[in-house]
Amino acid sequence: MAAVTGKTDYGDVIISLENCILSNDQLEETPSIKDGLEKEVEIDLRIIGCEYIQIAGILLKLPQVAMATAQVLFQRFYYSKSFVKHDGEIYAMASIFLAAKIEEYPRRIRDVINVFHHIKQKRNGSSLLPPSPKAPTVRVALDQL
Repeated sequence: MAAVTGKTDYGDVIISLENCILSNDQLEETPSIKDGLEKEVEIDLRIIGCEYIQIAGILLKLPQVAMATAQVLFQRFYYSKSFVKHDGEIYAMASIFLAAKIEEYPRRIRDVINVFHHIKQKRNGSSLLPPSPKAPTVRVALDQL
């Protein structure tokens, strides 16, 4: 399959080989900063998202290459979208789900949701209960994926 060098327009996203590397302007003026989020907070949210992905990948028994791919997808997503408008936990779930498929180690979406629910419960120190299908996080995750 030959690489396509022409630009293809998909709504607000332009896919081409020229935009695969981010410019300094894109690195400094992220959508989150434009929406009023402080740079330090954005960095912390990026770190937390990558930690979630790493822990989830270990619990899902994924190879490191799949976890690294998920972290790249997560980081790249938030250079074009804002943390203010898009929930980091949901997109961390989506990133690991998609990366597992890309790297040919697919996992069921239910397994990914259960692992993230488990991580969230452990971090909050609450009792370990299975997620309810009617729980807001599970419902939002299923609706957005």
